[in-house]
Amino acid sequence: QVRLVESGGGLVQPGGSLRLSCAASGYIFSIYAMDWYRQAAGKQRELVAYISSGGGSTNYADSVKGRFTISRDNGKNTVFLQMNNLKPEDTAVYYCHLRIGSFEFWGQGTQVTVSS
Repeated sequence: QVRLVESGGGLVQPGGSLRLSCAASGYIFSIYAMDWYRQAAGKQRELVAYISSGGGSTNYADSVKGRFTISRDNGKNTVFLQMNNLKPEDTAVYYCHLRIGSFEFWGQGTQVTVSS
């Protein structure tokens, strides 16, 4: 069965950095694209970053371009989100996401709080 487990969240001051990880299991990781989403309190879940199956193509929300970097290690079945120059508005629960055909899979999420 597909399982996505995020880690790496926490409390950080504005301008700081965090690296999120999402460990995947239960499917052939290397042949599917992956995404990171986030959901702030009282707001809709939004797409933050996308990475293709091989890692050669990435896309970012305008709000995080130049600050966040998505990457993946297909040998370790893990996708990462490096977040630099964090801002209070980045505070949210961050989820990794997988789509296989018409099925969608989500991790449990990891809380990121940016505050002084």
